[in-house]
Amino acid sequence: MSLNRSEKEAVIKEVTDLAAKAQTLVMAEYRGITVADMTKLRTDARSKGVALSVLKNTLARRAVAGSSFEVVGDQMTGPLIYGFSEDAVAAAKVVADFAKTNDKLVIRAGVYGGKALDANGVKQLASIPTKEVLLAQLCGLLMSPMSRTAVVLGALAAKKGEGEAVAA
Repeated sequence: MSLNRSEKEAVIKEVTDLAAKAQTLVMAEYRGITVADMTKLRTDARSKGVALSVLKNTLARRAVAGSSFEVVGDQMTGPLIYGFSEDAVAAAKVVADFAKTNDKLVIRAGVYGGKALDANGVKQLASIPTKEVLLAQLCGLLMSPMSRTAVVLGALAAKKGEGEAVAA
């Protein structure tokens, strides 16, 4: 079904707004995926703050023109699903995790920080822990020296207390 001019302009505006807010774009070929699997992918993406869209490639090219995602305009061919996310790794993680369990979804390319990524680059980006996990690891690293110092001081105090009890 063909879109009229005003519908095309609305789609371009919507995708341009997504691209303006997003840090990451992931493109994947979805040929042969069942509707049930695609629904599961969309549900998972929505819960993680990733906007997935199936777009006409010419509209997608127009929407990302002038943005940092323009670098992959030449790779926008074939049946693609586009994933935009404000979180740097969320789109890559959602698509890569789904591609592990469904071989019909093929990661084509991506963009992060204005740099084009190939399929391996997207997978590497997906392997980075989430912001919450990184913050938890940082807190653990900061607390580690303090907790070790407290254990050593507690052991010294206990040892000193044992020595006084024997001398008395």
